[in-house]
Amino acid sequence: MSAFKKFKFHRKNKLEDFDPAATPFLEDEASGKALLEEHADELDRLQNLLHAEGRRKLLLVLQGMDTSGKDGCIRWVFSRTSPLGVRVTPFKAPTEDERARDFLWRCHAVVPRSGEIMIWNRSHYEDLLVPVVAGSLAKAEIRERQQQINDFERLLTETGTVVLKCMLHIGKEEQRQRLQARIDDPEKRWKFRLGDLDVRKQWDAYQDAYEKLMQATSTPIAPWWVVPADDKLHRNLVVAGLVIRTLKSMDLKPAPNAEGVEKIIVQ
Repeated sequence: MSAFKKFKFHRKNKLEDFDPAATPFLEDEASGKALLEEHADELDRLQNLLHAEGRRKLLLVLQGMDTSGKDGCIRWVFSRTSPLGVRVTPFKAPTEDERARDFLWRCHAVVPRSGEIMIWNRSHYEDLLVPVVAGSLAKAEIRERQQQINDFERLLTETGTVVLKCMLHIGKEEQRQRLQARIDDPEKRWKFRLGDLDVRKQWDAYQDAYEKLMQATSTPIAPWWVVPADDKLHRNLVVAGLVIRTLKSMDLKPAPNAEGVEKIIVQ
């Protein structure tokens, strides 16, 4: 726990308390890549145990500003894990059908099944970011959504789901460089949207919205972790380490074998 303590967000914290360029887990690139490979193998082993136990689930929530690396983090951290035991759900702008229902309606359909790791690329927290920055929610509505999210996550934890929430914290200058890199590389231009620049103009408003939502929803059962994301390799190491730590804390045990199975000899 002590190694990750510095990344835990408490309700009295501010985002400025966390350096997006910090790399305390990274000595050099070669050893960092080797460690990430070890983490990937360990995650595969632990996911097998989670599946074999067949009772509990893990929900990994990844939030962050544009270019903070949610896609890349998923790709590298879970590079060795069986796709049969890991699912990824991206949260885009709500559809007309989704907007016609409560904002958590679309979340219930994609919670993890028993024995499964579910990764949310963005999440229900978009509904405490986009409308808040747009000014389309009254203060009372914001407080209601904060409480509803806390109740939703409590429901998940009480029914066997461990919730791990990571905010990939990127600096403004690093984001500028990554957006420019997308524009300059013909093979990456498909990732760029003109709307990304409009969101970037609202940088301070989004940082404030993130800070407030984390202050309101970092709870003992589902705390927030702020992951420095300026360095991609270090970002992946921290997320992988948090997932491993979480799975190990669950003390996973496979379901009991059939009686006498150890005596069976296959002919």
